[in-house]
Amino acid sequence: MGAGHGRGFPVTHGHSPVHRMAAHHKLLVLVGFMLLVVATPRDWYVAFAAYAVVVLVVIRASRVPLRHIGRLMVIEVPFVLFALLMPVIATGPRTEVLGLSLSEHGLVAAFALLAKGTIGVASSLTFAVTTEPDEILRGLQRLHVPDLVVQIMGFMFRYLDLVTGDLSRMLVAMRSRGCDPRSPRHWWALASTMGALFIRTYERGERVHLAMLSRGYTGRLPR
Repeated sequence: MGAGHGRGFPVTHGHSPVHRMAAHHKLLVLVGFMLLVVATPRDWYVAFAAYAVVVLVVIRASRVPLRHIGRLMVIEVPFVLFALLMPVIATGPRTEVLGLSLSEHGLVAAFALLAKGTIGVASSLTFAVTTEPDEILRGLQRLHVPDLVVQIMGFMFRYLDLVTGDLSRMLVAMRSRGCDPRSPRHWWALASTMGALFIRTYERGERVHLAMLSRGYTGRLPR
């Protein structure tokens, strides 16, 4: 029942001021900054530009290569696609842009979604790549987050590599049998694989829990 101990986390080791900052302080700053960004009216363009500059300054201070953050930003792609559709499907007054009739309200809403989403994702990734998983857990404990939530996150960090390794081997097995997980014709096989992975992970969790109980686990882990 070995585990990866968070090796799959995109942490970049360093000695910058951002790296040295306490995890619970970074969490408080991140949450406060995100609340400010979300609460900003969508037509305050100067404010969003200022937020973007702040994020770039923090990334620069962390000495994390900007291209590394850029590679991780691919998780935002679904939101970008949705934002590009909003001016097309939204109603209200319309305007011509490059020969396309687009909704004015949709354009403003798309800008707000892209701005808030990009700033939020970049801020969260900066926190993730400058903070070790163990530090995050200790920071959550200092902020008095319920102990059960901290334990769940701890096991998620610990077994993330194990689960992703299982998925990688299952995908290799699918391809060796002629199934392409990216092809819509084989999505039924991919769905079956994901179901099997869920059951396997659930059963592993049961075994881990029983092993913990046999070693005296009472609902709290030693700090």
